[in-house]
Amino acid sequence: MHVWSKLSSSLWADAWQERLGGVVGVQVVITEVTGKKSVRVEAFCELEAVANTIKSAFGGSVRPVKMENWAAMAPPPSDPIEVRRTLVICDADIEKKRAAVAKAYPGREIVAIPPELAFGTGHHATTSTVLGLVADQAAKFKKAKQTWDICDLGCGSGILAIAARKLGASRAWGCDFDPLAVKVAKENIERNGVDRVTLVKADVLKWKPSKQWDCVAANIFYDVLIAVFPTIVSAVKPDGVIWVSGILKTYADECLAAGEAAGIHWEKRLVKAGKWVTAQGRLVKA
Repeated sequence: MHVWSKLSSSLWADAWQERLGGVVGVQVVITEVTGKKSVRVEAFCELEAVANTIKSAFGGSVRPVKMENWAAMAPPPSDPIEVRRTLVICDADIEKKRAAVAKAYPGREIVAIPPELAFGTGHHATTSTVLGLVADQAAKFKKAKQTWDICDLGCGSGILAIAARKLGASRAWGCDFDPLAVKVAKENIERNGVDRVTLVKADVLKWKPSKQWDCVAANIFYDVLIAVFPTIVSAVKPDGVIWVSGILKTYADECLAAGEAAGIHWEKRLVKAGKWVTAQGRLVKA
């Protein structure tokens, strides 16, 4: 057994848990550093290769460690979650398991996202809230018989793009700075049998949109959102919808004010788990 470790700001403790906590064969331990606004993030890995993969993606260090009864520490499978009685998100990694979920939830679109080294199994508040808003908007598009597409900035596991296609989006485009996330997301696209989804490696801080979309989603850290709001505004159609998430409540006012300064009118502001903020907005009409 090996352990990967890294010091991080305490602000990102939940984000580390979301990114690494569901990985099969990995146990995450986050410890506060006394007297500092920092945490020590440790990922105990059954395989040295997994620990080195995490190191390659995020820096930090890897060392061997002895630990008994490792299997008992492995996280249990997550229960499926239902979104608006339309979608069911599960971590089924094989067709047989997905068929069982489909039988248990008849009439729902099934999105299977096994835990990997990427954001977005759908169980975290930041992701599940956006999924609900996407489902609501998809229902409106369907009622109006309107075609629509979506841009997902910080696509992680690809869950929003996959869900959007299953809910009727004509096309989905997404990007992530992490090449491992993009690799995993492409595997999830194939696993879920969806097409017309394009995912690329790109830094949203440098990315320049080549077109405009009906919907733009950005489930990324609040400080990155603040920097890229002008880019988001340039990527959405004049009558389009914007969703942002991944915002700690402590920084929500500052973050959303930056969006308003860029020209976004926030229609909805939702708080989940007491500390995560998700917002829906549109461009301010001239």
